[in-house]
Amino acid sequence: MWKILELRKADKELSSGRVPLEILKRYEKWKDIAMLSGPQGLRAIRGFHDEALSGNWKGFRSSRLNEQWRVIYSVKADVMVVQVVRVTAHDYRRR
Repeated sequence: MWKILELRKADKELSSGRVPLEILKRYEKWKDIAMLSGPQGLRAIRGFHDEALSGNWKGFRSSRLNEQWRVIYSVKADVMVVQVVRVTAHDYRRR
């Protein structure tokens, strides 16, 4: 069983009211899959288009929630933790 940690920035984005309800539901499903089977389970589901990021985001991964929205996360395999950094409308700028 994997542990899902949401950083404060991701939590603020999710609770701001700007994230559509459909995306929040899809994110909850994403969390369920990540919790049960970790990154391997996310990569197995083609609809998420889970991929490693490069450039400023090297070391992080991205999963699609729909065509526009993404979950950006990192994996700490030694302690089985998936750390959600951002839930964003396809905006990969580091802030």
